[in-house]
Amino acid sequence: MQEIVAITPTPQSSMHTPFGTEHRSFAVRGVNASLLGFGAAPIGNLYAEVGHESAVAAVQEALRCGINFFDTAPYYGYGLSERRLGRGLAGTPRDSFVLSTKVGRSIVADRGGGQPSDGFAVVGGKAVFDYSYDGVMRSFESSLERLDVDYIDVLLLHDIGRLTHGEQHPQRLRQALEEALPAMAELKASGACRAIGIGVNEEAICLELMPLFPLDCIMLAGRYTLLEQDGSRGVMEEALRRSVAILVAGPYNSGLLGDARAPGATYNYSPVDPATLVRAQRIYDVCAAERVDVGAAALQFPLAHPAVAVVVAGLRSIEEVRSAVVRLNAKVPASLWAHLREEGLVAPRVMVPE
Repeated sequence: MQEIVAITPTPQSSMHTPFGTEHRSFAVRGVNASLLGFGAAPIGNLYAEVGHESAVAAVQEALRCGINFFDTAPYYGYGLSERRLGRGLAGTPRDSFVLSTKVGRSIVADRGGGQPSDGFAVVGGKAVFDYSYDGVMRSFESSLERLDVDYIDVLLLHDIGRLTHGEQHPQRLRQALEEALPAMAELKASGACRAIGIGVNEEAICLELMPLFPLDCIMLAGRYTLLEQDGSRGVMEEALRRSVAILVAGPYNSGLLGDARAPGATYNYSPVDPATLVRAQRIYDVCAAERVDVGAAALQFPLAHPAVAVVVAGLRSIEEVRSAVVRLNAKVPASLWAHLREEGLVAPRVMVPE
């Protein structure tokens, strides 16, 4: 396994870097991705408006802190996230960062005038699923234009799977296998993108798709986290066996573990259910007893697994960027992981940071 490059500590702090060379690198064009990735959904006005200059400043602060992996999608703010990310990255040497975006939705004008229903505080646009060959190619070209780049490093097929599509899943999967994924493979062969994969929130589609089409990576959101690992055990093992890199997104489980003081109110992009809230509170209690910031444990936990290359946290401001960097580099005692195991919050065989 190749060496990874950890986040560069900010000069104002004396942070500990706990991760060594035993972890896998996610290298694209020879550029090793930082352990911490910048998730750009929030700067697409996810749940709340973000000022344009504040969004751009957050991206630029991430670069200053040593973050060089950036993930976005046309869906995030119906193109707004990509435009703002492109603005924030402008002037940075293209070969110094790893850029991930997605295909599988087309962005169209919405002349209904109503409020969007999918969480983005943006009016005038909407997203429709499109796994056709032509749809993928159009989406890709539009992303290049919005991001103002000539190529994409990581291209992911967005939200394929039964969790999203329900009864339409068989038809959607068939079209993905016959049109969308071959289009992505064609883009990779031409050099327009460097790696291809899927970006999903469920294990089942990963296990279903991996034997059917060669993937370089999987972005798995919210399933391999400090809060839960049961919904990812199979995919983690299979990804390791097939040398498919796992890009862990949603390490705070939609904000449930994001606040240092107490659990948040959302889980899986919805109000948290009582049972999950109780489990989250138990994690907070253990972290409090060990004097550890829950957010630090949540960011560091996934990186102990050798299949995981990057942990991608949604960030919307300079302050959130700095907080995430501090959390990633905070020293977490081994006693925390032992305590979590004793409480049944981390299973005996689940890997934890050393």
